[in-house]
Amino acid sequence: MFMNDYIVGLVDGEGSFTVYIYNPSKTDIRKRRVRIEPKFYIKLIGKDKSILDEIKKYFNCGNIYFQKDNRKNHQNCYRFEVTKREDLEKIIIPFFKKNRLKFPSKIKDFKIFCEIVEKIKKGKHLTNTGLSNLHKLKQKMH
Repeated sequence: MFMNDYIVGLVDGEGSFTVYIYNPSKTDIRKRRVRIEPKFYIKLIGKDKSILDEIKKYFNCGNIYFQKDNRKNHQNCYRFEVTKREDLEKIIIPFFKKNRLKFPSKIKDFKIFCEIVEKIKKGKHLTNTGLSNLHKLKQKMH
């Protein structure tokens, strides 16, 4: 139970539930191949990478990436990231439904994230209209 509470607290402070959604109403040329990509991640400074290693082991999914930051007064970071839809649906979302987040803004983002993942599962992202509706929904996230 301690590990669950620890992860919830860490995600409340340093985690994110987000979705990249291509806006079909844009006329510019897409630079990314994907039209929609839900993503859960936790980002920590480099010296705390071992915590992300433990979380990756705990969830048994996702990857850890190095993130260089050249901005003044910023440090290089690592991100534990889960983008595989099956892992989001079967591991990450059930974990946070059972182990509730505390921050209202994070709770709101998680609810919208779950709604978007469910709509993707139903194929709502496969038309421009559906993608546009998902894009509008994503705009309500933090």
